[in-house]
Amino acid sequence: MKKQSVVVIGAGIAGLSAAVYLQRSGFDVTIYEQHTIPGGLSTSWSRKGYLFEGGMHWLTGSSEKLVLNRVWKEIGALKENNPVRYREPLYTLIDEKTEIRLYRNIDKMRKEFIEAAPEDRKAIEALCRDIKTFLPVHFVLRDIPWIKTKSPVIPTLKELLPMAPAAIPALYLKNVSYDDYLSRFKNKKLRALLHSVIGTRFNALSLVYTLASFASGDCGYPEGGSLRLAQNIADTFTSLGGKIVYRTKVLGIVTEGRRISGVKIARTKAGVSPHTADGFAPSAESSETEIIKSDFVLAAFDTRRAVDSLFAKPLEERWAKQMRKIVTTEQDMFIALGIKADLSNRPAGPVLLLDEPLEAAGLHFTEIRLNNYAGYANHAPEGCTALTCLLLGGSYDWWKARKADGTYRQCKKEIIDKFIKIIESRFPETKDAIEVTDMATPLTYERYTASFEGSWMSVWKPGDPMFILPAKSKTIRGLYFASQRSMMPGGLIIAGWAGRRAAQTICKDTHTEFVVHD
Repeated sequence: MKKQSVVVIGAGIAGLSAAVYLQRSGFDVTIYEQHTIPGGLSTSWSRKGYLFEGGMHWLTGSSEKLVLNRVWKEIGALKENNPVRYREPLYTLIDEKTEIRLYRNIDKMRKEFIEAAPEDRKAIEALCRDIKTFLPVHFVLRDIPWIKTKSPVIPTLKELLPMAPAAIPALYLKNVSYDDYLSRFKNKKLRALLHSVIGTRFNALSLVYTLASFASGDCGYPEGGSLRLAQNIADTFTSLGGKIVYRTKVLGIVTEGRRISGVKIARTKAGVSPHTADGFAPSAESSETEIIKSDFVLAAFDTRRAVDSLFAKPLEERWAKQMRKIVTTEQDMFIALGIKADLSNRPAGPVLLLDEPLEAAGLHFTEIRLNNYAGYANHAPEGCTALTCLLLGGSYDWWKARKADGTYRQCKKEIIDKFIKIIESRFPETKDAIEVTDMATPLTYERYTASFEGSWMSVWKPGDPMFILPAKSKTIRGLYFASQRSMMPGGLIIAGWAGRRAAQTICKDTHTEFVVHD
């Protein structure tokens, strides 16, 4: 019998995950990807011998103790070629006289914090209790109901009961702001260290859960980072007979009545870059359009953007309307330096408390958190260091205006220059040793990944509901969705889970066995 065909839009983590499962389950799967590499928002890039990690900074589910690890193993993301590294300490606030370390180990963290800020003993003890309460809490992986599979995933009481004590604290913390939670700490330096962990527009539950995930032994960094992780999944998919077509943009879906019949694509001609200012839309001179027939279509790029961009008129299903109202995007400005100096004697995660705020894109940063890749294989030439920084916050509209008024490049240069002055003043060995600079804005991520406002997560603000988007359209048969946006707040593991769920949904709808192993 002829295999049923599936077109997957996007070779990000959600698309790759779904494609592996679907190909194993007997479908004929083709991924169309507008970029030249897999990974989507889980991405890195090279500049003159330096590898800048612009996507994954830790991987939820990297610990083999968690059932989530099963997803990464099933799709081939974690192999022998990318062993997981667990950094300790996680972050270190440094100034001329002080170092305060944020450890994974709760007892070491407690001791370090109390020695540095004895006036905050009560707040420190409370933080440690909160972290310990959430130690057993993890994302619960479960199959969709009534799926046919030989490898079922069914949560057990043994897995679920240890998480019960966190239920009531979670209800409280999800309604408390990040800043309000940290306001209990009097010590400015300790507060700055904790302030740097995640985006401060999130609720306090996001902070505590993240610290608990680190403390539980999870959230390591696989060697080779985003590129190797994504390539591993892509290699798994193609080894199963699946096909990835790069440099190809899906312009829209094609329907017959209320049923999917395929997609319209634009193939970029060889030698012509698809990276255009309007977000990967190849011009008529540089591309050829074609209709690709398919039984099913999975939109595996940012769902928030997909519902507006794939149709002649935006999709107006109830859940899509609600998503548009709820979603606040987490955006970042990513600054990267290639330094002809060995910074291995410096902390791997330095946090700098600034004497004067760094002003960038209308935002003010009183501390900055760096990622120092000295000692990481293949991130820099021998004796050199790749150093990166994420500046989180809502800067998309500001950069959009700079693009419109023609000052975009100049503003990037000014921010890089300010950043370099800070680095050279705090790390004297870097003075006159910075040989590569690069900066990505939300517009950069939007252009290369088609992500809505260039974001990889939704901001889980205090009081926001925890939404889960449906895996398929309510009005167009054969149309499915999966992305980091599928569940609040998003991120890598949500993308992997969403791809798995979409694949299961297609299998269920076609009465096909869901296969997880070769």
